[in-house]
Amino acid sequence: MITVHHLNNSRSQRVLWLLEELSVPYDLEIHQRDAVTNLAPPSLIAKHPLGKSPMIDVDGRIITESGAIVEYLCANYGPQLVPAKDTDAYISHLELMHFAEGSAMTPILLNLYVSKLGEAAAPLTPRITHQLKSHFEYMENILRPSGHFVQDELSAADIMLSFPAEIAIRQGFGDKLPKLAAFVAHIQSRPAYQRAIEKGGDYAFA
Repeated sequence: MITVHHLNNSRSQRVLWLLEELSVPYDLEIHQRDAVTNLAPPSLIAKHPLGKSPMIDVDGRIITESGAIVEYLCANYGPQLVPAKDTDAYISHLELMHFAEGSAMTPILLNLYVSKLGEAAAPLTPRITHQLKSHFEYMENILRPSGHFVQDELSAADIMLSFPAEIAIRQGFGDKLPKLAAFVAHIQSRPAYQRAIEKGGDYAFA
């Protein structure tokens, strides 16, 4: 049995979406961020020392890290979401699975942290802004005519890239990145995505 330890307004929303797409049954334990610090609560830290979300418990085995969770779930329940290993699409899939949490999230998180520094952030802001723009434009440019990133239908890469794409639109890049805006609108209209929102609760990026 799978239990998802879900933190509100976090990357674990895409794990709920994936499970709904795959029609995999799961239990849900919702953790709420501290209203003042916006950090994970002690209840989540009690499950794992880093207090990270997403986190799933599979028959007592805790699995963390978004990419690892998505790969585990696809390997066991959704191989159709991963291209065949003897194809170029599979290499693109590998690149984008790592890009989502490695490259794309770095300027997003830097922007979040630096925004709390006020005037002290001035020396860093131009570089971070440039990196945000370049990463979001890269995502815009690699979207296929089908509106997906790797295959012409939903793939694990779409699941992983959903969060940085939603951040891009939330930060006002939608007018300049119409394909990325259309991607976000499409995924958010999917029935499985809507079910995940209903179960996970308020999500600031939807």
